[in-house]
Amino acid sequence: MIKPLHFSLFTPTHTLRFAAALSALGGALTLAGCGAPATSSNTSTSQAPTTGNSAMASTDTTSGDATSGDTTSGDTVKVGILHSLSGTMSISEVSVKNADLLAIKEINAAGGVLGKKIVPVVEDGASDWPTFAQKAEKLLTQDKVAATFGCWTSSSRKAVKPVFEKNKGLLYYPVQYEGLESSPYIFYTGATTNQQIVPAVSYLLKTGKKKMFLLGSDYVFPRTANKVIKAQLAAEGGTVAGEEYTPLGHTEYSTVISKIKAAKPDVVFSSLNGDSNVAFFKQLKAAGMDAKSMPVMSVSVAEEEVKGIGAANIVGQMASWNYYETTKTPGNPKFVKAFKAEYGQDAVTSDPVDAAYSSVYLWKASVEKAKSFDVEAVKKAAPGVTFDAPGGTYKIDGDNQHIYKKVRIGVVQPDGMFKEVWSTPDYVKPDPYLKTYVWGKGLGGT
Repeated sequence: MIKPLHFSLFTPTHTLRFAAALSALGGALTLAGCGAPATSSNTSTSQAPTTGNSAMASTDTTSGDATSGDTTSGDTVKVGILHSLSGTMSISEVSVKNADLLAIKEINAAGGVLGKKIVPVVEDGASDWPTFAQKAEKLLTQDKVAATFGCWTSSSRKAVKPVFEKNKGLLYYPVQYEGLESSPYIFYTGATTNQQIVPAVSYLLKTGKKKMFLLGSDYVFPRTANKVIKAQLAAEGGTVAGEEYTPLGHTEYSTVISKIKAAKPDVVFSSLNGDSNVAFFKQLKAAGMDAKSMPVMSVSVAEEEVKGIGAANIVGQMASWNYYETTKTPGNPKFVKAFKAEYGQDAVTSDPVDAAYSSVYLWKASVEKAKSFDVEAVKKAAPGVTFDAPGGTYKIDGDNQHIYKKVRIGVVQPDGMFKEVWSTPDYVKPDPYLKTYVWGKGLGGT
């Protein structure tokens, strides 16, 4: 049996962490354009406890060079798991780490990948972007992992992007994001803009909600998403009633709620992230504003966040995703049952959980198609690779290394689950640069 490998690194201040990250990257890392500054959360990178049973026990491990990812000897291959297991983003990212480990457990039980068992090296990004960069460098240059599954916020992804590009390592990024980006060393397995935000805005406009208040956490995803939303509203007949940003981890929303009341929007479009959602929705409800009097469309509130918020505080509010625990696909009941068996009956699945779980299987399928762990061979084999995921049949787009997805609008029910009220009839081709939208021209990107 194989156990995940855990490591602990203590650096006492944000300043030291940031300097260490820059030193480790040899000046290659720049955080300009990465959005919010790093949070001042606990910097310990010890793994949070994993609930449920684990099928992983100790064994010797072997992994290839970071630039090739090819294992030439031994019966194991290492992969990196890099999420925030502490700090403001842990409310969201621990369950994504759990999804990675469940997929690895299942794959190992079925014989592994190319005859090798997977050994996960678990690292804590600690809700701190320089820490993510440090840990990415470690996974690639010291642990020499074949691939890494990780990140949530766009700031963490942008912090590690140059690390993976410099070392020619693979990152599978499992969370919806703002688009306007591509990298030859990143597979984007969450939704891009035209698979979540754009259809959510269109849905709101078609249901008569034309005056929108934009609320987001102060970092790259919400700011870029709202840039896209404003361009779409200008083209499709909507208006912006107000626009506010708060730091990640922010917990006092009385002033923002007063501004929302004064603006009298038809809907709040929220890209708040992490545990700020708990504070916002509880305070919104306490201020007498529920789904009827002030509807909210969220793009970063899934089942795990609803648990933290409390269903009574968010019932009736909307979200835009590609998967819910209640999604009706042939494989979803089995997946939900397996996830709860591993992590407890109170554990919930969600869109990022589905995307993270699917990422591991998409990597496995690409490796097996390539018949190699070599990074360049895996990249070459990946276009067109599919996996029958809990959310449907996911296919890697060879044009941009994103995934075909169905879009689903859901409404929170009293039991904390989402009821799907609208979906696209077919899978949506990813369009991260919004090339198929006239109003998308001039939005930029990297």
